[in-house]
Amino acid sequence: MRIPVVDNGGQWTHREYRVLRDLGVETGILPNTTPLEDLHADGIVLSGGALSLEGTGDPLGRTASYVDDGSVPILAICLGHQFLARHFGGTVARAEVPEFGRVDLEVDRPDSPLFAGIPARLHVWSNHNDEVVRLPPEFDLVAHSTHCRVQVMAHRTRPIFGVQFHPEVEHTEHGTAIFQNFVGLCRK
Repeated sequence: MRIPVVDNGGQWTHREYRVLRDLGVETGILPNTTPLEDLHADGIVLSGGALSLEGTGDPLGRTASYVDDGSVPILAICLGHQFLARHFGGTVARAEVPEFGRVDLEVDRPDSPLFAGIPARLHVWSNHNDEVVRLPPEFDLVAHSTHCRVQVMAHRTRPIFGVQFHPEVEHTEHGTAIFQNFVGLCRK
């Protein structure tokens, strides 16, 4: 089982790598310019990053190719989540109330495989100025917080998930379980 972490410049990319490694997954951190065929992946984690997508056409390297031409599950975190939303026709904009630190997450779709066995309310760690303000047409809302309507989204027919918060950070409750659930999807 191999799940690389695609680096989009996030400050916690190494933590995503460590969570996967500690779960016994073969992983590595690869630049977002790596060709799809060189990922050799059973799943992909798209890291966060400091970049703002607002008002830019930034393609995040070859990330679109991983989404469009790949067939493995994807877990996109923070900036990766925002990229997915924009790529599939949603809207990303400046948050009316940016979230930094502890956030109360409410899971709207407890049947989501990403949240199997996880409580419907939990504390997570967020760090964002921008957010998804309109879901892409092919996605369902999975979880929200008081100030961020689209904390988690899931593609309706493909195993693609976006999370605005950071499950890799120790301050996020059940973060390792979220990664375990994603790894389980990659084994199918």
